[in-house]
Amino acid sequence: MLDKIIEVRPGEGAKAEKLLTVNEWFFSKQHLEFGMPRPIAMEMLAQTGVCALLSMPEYKGHNVFFGGIKEATYKDSFRPGDKLELAVEMTKLKRNIGEGHGTVTRDGEVICEGTLIFAIE
Repeated sequence: MLDKIIEVRPGEGAKAEKLLTVNEWFFSKQHLEFGMPRPIAMEMLAQTGVCALLSMPEYKGHNVFFGGIKEATYKDSFRPGDKLELAVEMTKLKRNIGEGHGTVTRDGEVICEGTLIFAIE
């Protein structure tokens, strides 16, 4: 779902970009006014966080799963034409469980943030 990974700091965090276009699979021509479904923003943050985990040598060849959302807040909707910047900072990492705080910004303003749980197999 991400367009570009901008930065990866193994075990610490990652940053990515996504430009939402009208051609995204989740936008329907009849329902464009509703914007992108909010859970998709969490999935994009999860994909960003996974980059920070899988770049660690000890997790090479492992699978990382999105274990859940501890909390999430949304301050605005997501529309075609939005250029989103995603960032995840890992806050806890113990063996096979990780936690990270993610933010989605548009034009320098945070429009979504949440705490994500990761499970490493």
